[in-house]
Amino acid sequence: MPLALLHVHHIAIICSNYNKSLQFYTEILGLELLTEVFRKERNSYKADLALRGQYTIELFSFPDPPVRPSYPEAAGLRHLAFEVADVYAAVVTLEEYGIVCEPIREDERTGKMFFFIADPDGLPIEFYEK
Repeated sequence: MPLALLHVHHIAIICSNYNKSLQFYTEILGLELLTEVFRKERNSYKADLALRGQYTIELFSFPDPPVRPSYPEAAGLRHLAFEVADVYAAVVTLEEYGIVCEPIREDERTGKMFFFIADPDGLPIEFYEK
């Protein structure tokens, strides 16, 4: 019998520039900062971010984290995806912040529109039409 999962609890992201990433996820993507702590023993910040009041992302800083290669078809986590009501409006908003957006594409299976950007560390982020 498979494990009875309830939902995704959170996604953890380690960033190379904490302030830049915190600003990106809160001021540009609009996630809410729930808590922020400095962990002296690790010389590391940890921020808990929420989407519409739901705890979603843990954002970590560590001194000199190694770069993680991000290739589209490499093994491991491929991307983080958010649902949006209007992908065209999302592109306009992100471009106003100077974010480079990939061209909007259509999902061949669902007919829904989607596109990608990269966070400050190059993590692919998808925006998918509701």
